[in-house]
Amino acid sequence: MAVSYKKLWHILLDRDMKKKDLENLAGLSHYTMSKMSRDENVNTEVLGRICKALDCKVEDIMDFIPEEQN
Repeated sequence: MAVSYKKLWHILLDRDMKKKDLENLAGLSHYTMSKMSRDENVNTEVLGRICKALDCKVEDIMDFIPEEQN
């Protein structure tokens, strides 16, 4: 199952924040931010830190994208 962090990037735009701001606020590594920029899976602890830093819920920052079935 794929993930999309488009919602997170929209939140950052709405709050006039850069990815580096979130990195510092949530204590994320550059590697983690790179993974998220490529819509790759990250640890649930990371998602929790982001939600705490932005005062939001997981469903506010990401979507699960079901795989196409043949």
